[in-house]
Amino acid sequence: QVQLVESGGGLVQPGGSLRLACATSGAIYSILSWGWYRQAPGKQREWVARITRGGSSFYSDSVKGRFTVSRDNANNTIYLQLNSLKPEDTAVYKCNALVGNTNYWGQGTQVTVSS
Repeated sequence: QVQLVESGGGLVQPGGSLRLACATSGAIYSILSWGWYRQAPGKQREWVARITRGGSSFYSDSVKGRFTVSRDNANNTIYLQLNSLKPEDTAVYKCNALVGNTNYWGQGTQVTVSS
């Protein structure tokens, strides 16, 4: 079992920045990769970024160059740095952990980009 708890969301103006955190606990040794996803009202869930156990990172085209995913192994925490935020980035952001063929999810954190 893996538990994920996100934090760091909030209200920010366009062009601003936020850093989301995903605290991981449980069978961390079994996690193959972590992902960040988001879901805006009335829209389907969208993949945002992924970081592997080995540290390789991948991004969707919509956030590439603006968002950065990273790991803090000492604190078992995954971060998503959001820069140059746009109103269309407004969504609930959720952390995901892949263990074999099983996906674990956090409860999500709201990011609202508005002036």
